[in-house]
Formats: sequence, C-alpha cells, structure tokens
Amino acid sequence: MNTTIEVLGFAREPAWLPWAVTYFFLIGVSTTAFFLSLPGLVWRQPAWLGVSRRALLVALVCGLSGPVALLADLHQPGRFLNFYLHPNLGSWMAWGAFFIPIYMFGLFLYAWLCLRPQLAVLAKKGDKLSGIYRTLAYGGHANAGAIKAAALLGGIGAALILLYTGMEVMVVQARALWNSPVLPLLFFVTALNGGLGMTGLFEALSGNQAAAPLLNRWLVRCQWATLLLLAVWGLLAASGISSAGAEALAAMQGEFGWWVTGAWLMGSTLLTLWLASSRSHTLVLPSLFALQGTWLVRWIVLMVSQSLPKMGATTHRYFLTPTPDGLLGIVGMVGLCFTIYIVLTSLVPWDDRAEV
Repeated sequence: MNTTIEVLGFAREPAWLPWAVTYFFLIGVSTTAFFLSLPGLVWRQPAWLGVSRRALLVALVCGLSGPVALLADLHQPGRFLNFYLHPNLGSWMAWGAFFIPIYMFGLFLYAWLCLRPQLAVLAKKGDKLSGIYRTLAYGGHANAGAIKAAALLGGIGAALILLYTGMEVMVVQARALWNSPVLPLLFFVTALNGGLGMTGLFEALSGNQAAAPLLNRWLVRCQWATLLLLAVWGLLAASGISSAGAEALAAMQGEFGWWVTGAWLMGSTLLTLWLASSRSHTLVLPSLFALQGTWLVRWIVLMVSQSLPKMGATTHRYFLTPTPDGLLGIVGMVGLCFTIYIVLTSLVPWDDRAEV
C-alpha cells in the first residue's frame, strides 16, 4: 500500500515591514520617556530635574519621528485618513488612530508649558529669533496647575498607545508567537528599557554623567522584568497552558536560526544587566545595549515571527535589503531623529542650568 504525503507551501511577502518595527520602537521610546519626564518636571524631585528635561527631549524627538514611520508603513496618507472616514471600533489598530493625536497633543502642550519660562528668557536676548520666542512664550508665566493638567492628558494618551501597540499584535491569532497575554507586558517593559537608554544617550551627549547611577538602577530593574516575562512565556508554552505558545515553540524546534535568535536575545539582556549593575557610573554602553534590546524584541516579534508558517509547512525567511522598505528606510529614520534633535537643541537649551 502506497502512502502519499502532501506538503503544502505558500510563498508570500511579509505583511509587516521594518517600517512597523521602527514605529513600534520610536513610539514606545517616546511614551516611556514622557513618563520619565514627570518626576522632575511635574513632581519636582531634585534627583530627576535634569534627567526629566532630557527625557522630555527624547519624547519629542521620537514622538515627532514615530508617526512618520507609521505613515510610511501605510504607504499613502489616504490609508491613515480611512481610519477616520470609516472607523472600525472593533479593531485595536483603528483605535490607535485616535490615541495617537491624544498623545501628540498632550505631549506638545505639556512641553510648551514646561518651556514657556525659558522661552521668555530667550526672548529678552534681542537676537533675530526674539520675536518668535516672545510669541511662543505667550507671557512666559510658569503655571504648575496647567503643567499637571497637560501631563495628565499626555499620560492618558501615552498609556493608551502602550496598550494598543501591544494589543493590536496580541489579538492576531493567525500568528502563534503574537497571540500571547505576555506580549503587551513585554512591549511595555522593553519600551521603558528603550526610554531609559535613549535618555541615557541624551545625558551623555549633554555631558551630564551624574544621572548614570539613577538611570542604570532602572535599567537593571527592566532587565530583570524582561527575563521574568520571557521565562513566563516559556513556561506557558512548554506546559501547554498557552496553546498558541506551544504551537510557536513547536514550530521553532529544529530551526537553528531560532536557537541563535533566542541566544542573542537572552545574551544581550544579560549583558545589559551586567553593564548597568557593574558599570553604574557609565552611560553610553548600557544605554546602547538597552536600545539594542528594545529594537531586537520588536524585530523578533514583528519580522522574524513572520517566517513561521501560517499554513502549510514552509518557512518564509525575511532578509533585510538596501531598499526604502528595508535598510534605507531605517537609516532615513535615524537621520530624521538626528535632524529633529539638532533643531530642538539649537532652538532651546536643554542642560541643567536652563530655567523651567
């Protein structure tokens, strides 16, 4: 008796491109950096005063560039407008179109209120931009109540963005690696990791090393939280409690690339933990590895996971190419972030001596 085994394979391009990774990375860093700005600028904690200023700068740089990556991922502005013209309130992605403006408006209002006194001081210097500074300062009065109200609005928007970016991926049942209750928490913790890392880099660029122990303490906590969440996902998958996790784990077995990817993720997390704990007075290395870990999690979840077969038995590997939808787009977004950073730091001083 002859037995015929039919193996099906469906070749398809990845539905999510590196633009999505860039957006998730930048918006996660922006929202968590916004929360890092609150201790110093709203609650006036002395240890956080300078750090919170740089965190606000991070929130602005990444917040301004993140939606650009999102629009590029949609390929045309009309698709974004379609969320408003024909809203699907049963979709987390559609809700994101409403959460983003809430966060951006709250962030800009909060930043403007925090910078008003400083803009008033710059208006008195009598240079070519004095008129613009005077207009933007709008009197230049510090208003703690208004800052708290704007911070509340921005905080609600930031929390909603962190929620929807995790949930819109988690609800996709067709991707076994995505469909896990651990994923939104992992996105949040690694986003905080990236917010701390980017703030640390901005601290280093400003020549402020005093905040290194504070930032590194929080980096250590983030690494432990990341390791815990990865362990929880592994236990749920290995025990079969999470059927989606078990399916993803079964698809990964026997794939050497997945072993390398997992080792890279665990190794980089442990290395960041070691750097932040043993070199607590340095900023650059722990911050760079923290940012690498934040990007890596999103790259694995959004890009590498698409190599797992949705149907059939064929693995679809993605290779980063030097195209606008690949490496060139990532480099362009890095350039955009640098440009926004240069513009903002050229117009307004962000060091500890600046008035807020």
